[in-house]
Amino acid sequence: MPRKKASGETGSAFRQVQKQARVLLANLKRDIRAKQMELSRLKDEESRLSSLVGRSAKMAAAGGRAGGVSGGGRINWRSVLTQLPRQFKASDVRNVRGLKQKRPSEIFAAITRWIDGGMAKRKTRGLYEKV
Repeated sequence: MPRKKASGETGSAFRQVQKQARVLLANLKRDIRAKQMELSRLKDEESRLSSLVGRSAKMAAAGGRAGGVSGGGRINWRSVLTQLPRQFKASDVRNVRGLKQKRPSEIFAAITRWIDGGMAKRKTRGLYEKV
């Protein structure tokens, strides 16, 4: 039969862990509040500096791009194909104006659509030809 003293020690050990968890939680909440205040201060500073250089806060939040659209608008991939030489590589597609920031997956998807549509064919690995 267990002693009452042993069960009381287990309860007190559990209470000690709970107390430590409460202290850690309080410290964590205090740290979060401090970081949020610092973030708020930095955002205010960014807003002041961007107004100093003549950019609105909305443009600054969008990363400085006009309109805030990432990667530009819609691309007419058929017109891109007409701008390419007869034999081209993916790097040639990237050099077309307005495609510098496009992801490689978007460029290769366009090349695949051209191949499926019969507008281009693959000659060798990485080299394509307009039909």
